[in-house]
Amino acid sequence: MPQNNAIDLKNLDKEKILGLLNAQGEDLINLMKAANAKRETNHVTYSKNVFIPLTEICKNDCGYCAFKKSPDDPNAIILKDKDEVMATLKEAEKYGCKEALFTMGEDADEEEAVQLKLKELGFSNMTDYIYDICKATLEETSLLPHTNAGNFSYESMKKLKKVNSSMGMMLESSSERLMTTIAHKKSPGKDPKIRIQTIENAGKLKIPYTTGLLIGIGETKEEIADSLIKLKEIQDKYGHIQEIIIQNFTVSPGIEMENYEEPSLLDMIRTVSTAQLLFDDVSIQVPPNLNYETSQVFLLCGTDDWGGVSPLSEDYVNPSSPWPELDTLEKLTNDAGFELKERLCIYKKYINSEYLENPKLLEKTRKLQEEIE
Repeated sequence: MPQNNAIDLKNLDKEKILGLLNAQGEDLINLMKAANAKRETNHVTYSKNVFIPLTEICKNDCGYCAFKKSPDDPNAIILKDKDEVMATLKEAEKYGCKEALFTMGEDADEEEAVQLKLKELGFSNMTDYIYDICKATLEETSLLPHTNAGNFSYESMKKLKKVNSSMGMMLESSSERLMTTIAHKKSPGKDPKIRIQTIENAGKLKIPYTTGLLIGIGETKEEIADSLIKLKEIQDKYGHIQEIIIQNFTVSPGIEMENYEEPSLLDMIRTVSTAQLLFDDVSIQVPPNLNYETSQVFLLCGTDDWGGVSPLSEDYVNPSSPWPELDTLEKLTNDAGFELKERLCIYKKYINSEYLENPKLLEKTRKLQEEIE
């Protein structure tokens, strides 16, 4: 790998990206330096959110998942009642939360139990239900809706755009090979062709979008390079990706991959630093609750966002990894030489009528942006 001052950021082809992803010794140190030197501000941002799983039913069965529950599980969330959701949002207002993060299993309405619950509540499909929840959030609370629910059709995303400030879905990997492994062999929704189409549709619809990679689920360095390049191609074409998450696989009790090895710290550093060098005007995030002891290291690789952090709700996707307290997050940030700054679920550059076509949504988002500045 070339030294720091010789890294050509305009010509990072696959061969050079692979070199970065395999950097060792002094080259690795120089990679970190180059990534941190690309930082545009001294701020590290976060979004104060409330995390609400609308259903824990999912058509996928990923080997690393600690979120999905069976419809037969008496403790499973089949579908939250609207009153319950609104009560949680009202509680979140007391904590100053500004983002309502709605998550759910993918295509949950393919399950009979969810279909019956939807019918009971007066809906024919998940899109209509989500739309109603987001619309109520927009009109009856001080929070902004952000939906992260896997793949949607173009028409469903077009509808949800009207009541969401932003949306998101992890690409995880562009590798077709992983569809034959323990990670994704029982997860049709993780087909990279489908996920790439969803991310591209978000671009066509001008939806501010969060995506990213999951590291340590059996992918090769070459596949990481391919995944980063694919996201770069999409971003260069549409410009709607506001944030890329580099998330590390973590072992949770009871998952199918419970005995699998987690990615090394150095592999995470290589991937995070490479992503920072590859993308312009896109925030790079590493979840702090999954890297509590090492989170500051990633700040030195150029990461400028902690992601959504909730003072109220747990991380239902990673239940064994609690969020750090905001005071702790500020100490970690300051200790690394940076300043913690609150942001909305939508980044400032997207707060305009091109991306927020609903006038009420645009007005509310602008007012909240003024509040945090």
